[in-house]
Amino acid sequence: MGTNDFLEVLPEMVAFLRVAELGSFSAAARQLGMTPSAVSRRVKRLERVLRVQLMFRTTRQLRLTEPGLEAFARCSDLVRAAQETMQVADQYASSPRGTVRISAPKAFARHVLHPVISKFLEEFPEIDIQLLVVDRDVDPIRDGIDLVIRLTHEPPLGLAARRLMPVQPILCATSHYLNKTPKIEHPHDLVNHSCLYLGEKERDNRWFFKRGKETAEVVVHGRYVANHSELRLGGVLADLGIGCIPHFVAHETLASGAAERVLADWDFQAAYAGHAYILYPQTRFSIPKMRAVIDYLVEHIDASWQRF
Repeated sequence: MGTNDFLEVLPEMVAFLRVAELGSFSAAARQLGMTPSAVSRRVKRLERVLRVQLMFRTTRQLRLTEPGLEAFARCSDLVRAAQETMQVADQYASSPRGTVRISAPKAFARHVLHPVISKFLEEFPEIDIQLLVVDRDVDPIRDGIDLVIRLTHEPPLGLAARRLMPVQPILCATSHYLNKTPKIEHPHDLVNHSCLYLGEKERDNRWFFKRGKETAEVVVHGRYVANHSELRLGGVLADLGIGCIPHFVAHETLASGAAERVLADWDFQAAYAGHAYILYPQTRFSIPKMRAVIDYLVEHIDASWQRF
């Protein structure tokens, strides 16, 4: 391939990169605004130009070949460099302006992020926010997102991270449910109750508690299992049992008296506890609009959501 020949296959490289990332020609086509057949033709053309097979295709899955893995890494670097080049002008802006794209989990976006963003937009009239609400791990480079909010125990390597707030799961139920069921004085009493848990993993119905030096492990059961916190809260309000809910989702319900905490004197150690972090490539903090959003979210979310 000649020195400048790669310019003719840049679209093919992008198509190959998206197929490799998403594992599907159809998914890549939707993201690129193309038909699956058009994406397939671009990948085949890239293979002809490179004179190697980049991926094995079956009816069920796609698998990269050894040359495909190398090409994937190179194409990823190329797209990352292109995205950073597009942001060069932003780094030299005299004041924060432009659009910042943020991704966040659905419940967190609704209960925590949205109220803060509303106030931010009032204070920074030259910055626009594009919010992607999605319950999956988003890669800021691959997905073209400026800032990613993730709830985790430890932020991933390779990205800058700022801590926003602790994420503490709690147990709650309605007084109507609690008044008609056996009294709960110890975590082991939960075996006699209907409990609402995530159900994503086999051990999600094993709940762990700690109070001082005392610990307890309980295998709970219930008739309604849901992997979304707002659905579990809805189940609690429907008197279906005792729900495991992040405190930021249950906060308003508890404040209104519609539900009450259960075993509040115990530390409920769920697998999905940790902190909310804002993640971004280190180089982006130098961009004024990014720095303005990051600093604002860190300051105002931490101040608004102290553990209760």
